[in-house]
Amino acid sequence: MTKTKAVLIVLGCLLLVYLCTIVGITSIPIDTANRILLSKLFFLPVSTEGITDGETAIIFNIRLPRVVLAFITGGSLAVCGASYQGIFKNPMADPFILGVSSGAALGAAIGIIINSSASFIGLSLTTILAFIGAFATIIMVYSISRVGRRVPVGNLLLSGVAFSQTITAFMSLIMIFNIESMTQIMFWTMGSLNGKGWPQVLTVIPYVLIGLAVLFTSMRELDLMLLGEDTAIQLGVDVERLKKKTLIASSLVTAAVVSVTGIIGFVGLVVPHVSRLLFGPKHKALMPASLFLGGTFLIICDTLARSFLAQEIPVGIITAAFGGPFFIYLLRKNRKGGGL
Repeated sequence: MTKTKAVLIVLGCLLLVYLCTIVGITSIPIDTANRILLSKLFFLPVSTEGITDGETAIIFNIRLPRVVLAFITGGSLAVCGASYQGIFKNPMADPFILGVSSGAALGAAIGIIINSSASFIGLSLTTILAFIGAFATIIMVYSISRVGRRVPVGNLLLSGVAFSQTITAFMSLIMIFNIESMTQIMFWTMGSLNGKGWPQVLTVIPYVLIGLAVLFTSMRELDLMLLGEDTAIQLGVDVERLKKKTLIASSLVTAAVVSVTGIIGFVGLVVPHVSRLLFGPKHKALMPASLFLGGTFLIICDTLARSFLAQEIPVGIITAAFGGPFFIYLLRKNRKGGGL
């Protein structure tokens, strides 16, 4: 990625964050929104005369953290998707391929049924159980897939599919015996940023920063993995260590964001392909591009979800509505070339 493109992408993201913060179903004058942001975000001594507490809360405590969380979630899922596609050498890989989403959904469903008001560091029991379910699933999938000291990619994929189907069966059973909670569980599985604020942002940031730091330091090794495991080993890559590192880091990031937002599909599948088309296959450009494009994509989808109807639409429906047809387009466009 050239410096010019990188600067343009970063500036574009900052502009989008600003625009989507001042846009919403509740109309607030641009001048009022600007003064609130300058006062609250940059601590500048601007006049707040005529600004109500409600307007301040909408801009700074509702819209801004929601937009920031959308960027973090979209960018994180896109980077994890790019990492999985590199480690598995499979264009259909995404952050949920090993059952992380199913584990999170099961944990969330249990939390919803318990219906406890208990919380920890600002997080509900549902969020905590979703995180535990997601991370526990990836640990079990990895353990089952091991053959001696090796973890064959095929074993990982098959174990992930098997666990996902098993957990889905348990989910269905839980919903049958708890019909009164079915609507809430289904809404959670569609993914939504509704009601999320600064506590959720501050909670996921440490996990996201740690996980992404690990993935970004693995870019050269992931490039070599594209040549095949045998070639990568000959070039000095510890393949098994790289798999473990990538899986743990990606799962940590995915579990953190999914536990807060629910399951938001297609971001981690489609965005890396778009980034690859625009910036090439090398992870040095692919992963930063996926981060910013994924964040941008989810901000736009969430703004559409909350701005045009009185009844908010789960953002997972919007991402699927855009991502599904676009992925079909990519498949058709690249069919003659034999792959994405």
